[in-house]
Amino acid sequence: MLTLDTVYQAAFTLKQVARCTDLIRAPKMFPDSEVYLKTENLQVTGSFKLRGAYYKMSRLTDEQKKKGVVACSAGNHAQGVALAASRQGIEAIICIPEGAPISKVEATRSLGATVELVKGVYDDAYERAHQICAETGKTMIHPFDDEDVIAGQGTLGLEILDQLPDVDVVIVPIGGGGLISGVAYVLKMLRPEIKVYGVQAAGAPSMLNSLEHHKIEALPSVSTVSDGIAVKCPGELTYKYVEKFVDKVVTVTDDEVACAILDLMEKQKLVAEGAGAVAVAAAMFDKVDIKGKKTVCLVSGGNIDVTILSRVINRALLREGRYADFTIALQDKPGQLAEISSIVARHGANVVGVFHEKAGSGTDLNSCTLRLTIETRDHKHVMEIKDAVKKAGYDIIAELS
Repeated sequence: MLTLDTVYQAAFTLKQVARCTDLIRAPKMFPDSEVYLKTENLQVTGSFKLRGAYYKMSRLTDEQKKKGVVACSAGNHAQGVALAASRQGIEAIICIPEGAPISKVEATRSLGATVELVKGVYDDAYERAHQICAETGKTMIHPFDDEDVIAGQGTLGLEILDQLPDVDVVIVPIGGGGLISGVAYVLKMLRPEIKVYGVQAAGAPSMLNSLEHHKIEALPSVSTVSDGIAVKCPGELTYKYVEKFVDKVVTVTDDEVACAILDLMEKQKLVAEGAGAVAVAAAMFDKVDIKGKKTVCLVSGGNIDVTILSRVINRALLREGRYADFTIALQDKPGQLAEISSIVARHGANVVGVFHEKAGSGTDLNSCTLRLTIETRDHKHVMEIKDAVKKAGYDIIAELS
């Protein structure tokens, strides 16, 4: 069973490999609340996962270390296991679904692990990892449902208490539940009055559903930009810890996560992945009560796929009213594009995209459409421009929202 002694031992062991990441006040993001960010996105490998993986491997016997380890992951766990194994001189094989981003595959290889790409999805890679263990006697390093892994993640709880002894609220992402299990256990054992809240993606609420139905349940599918917490089923151990030590679990939407990622970049100069930003999103959108409370949001990782970063930012800008995209019906005659551009300019917006299309088959031969993409200040500004366009006699026939 997990004990505080085990977590303290993990903290001592991790001193040689993991950073004690900074706890940063975020007044620009939360001017009316005292909110701090625990920046595990700045951890070695860009995620907290190194903590649990390294401590788990440090506890292996000499014989187990000699045989090596196996893990299954397309993201942060893979890199955590790879680096932990490299630092301890252990052979590591990481099974990764073949559709995983190339950047993540190469990052894992660069840390010294052998990567085996497996046809299919995560479940296929997971089965292959177990097959390797059975054939070779290597040890499986589970990403969350393991007492030693949980103890390693729990060292974050010790750091938070050391950095902010009078903390009132701690908000933690939940995927499989290893991180929040360790953090909540430590906080509740040392200061039971602290409120610990877990956050899941609305498209992957496996722990929340299990808690509500008082039994472990697997989701048929998951869909979220927060791929690091897109877990279909919580662990048996983690479910018990969350049920016992966590005060409440909430969810955030992908739009809310996108806004959190954007705010972290703009106002704190921090890059967070989707899973790493869910705790911040929960605080931003009032999913938990933080008013008048010293609050810590755990930013669990920063390894966002750069190929989707621009889409995430655009989605956040759209939600915040700083980006507008609408289609206007026009008559095919000179001067209309100039007039609409003039309306936008007079209202202080910036045109960043124009697509003008003449009528196609089955439409009025004298008609055309103008799709306009503009940068704006906020939703009120967008409404002012739309009202001005309509007042000038034009119809807005479609909007991106």
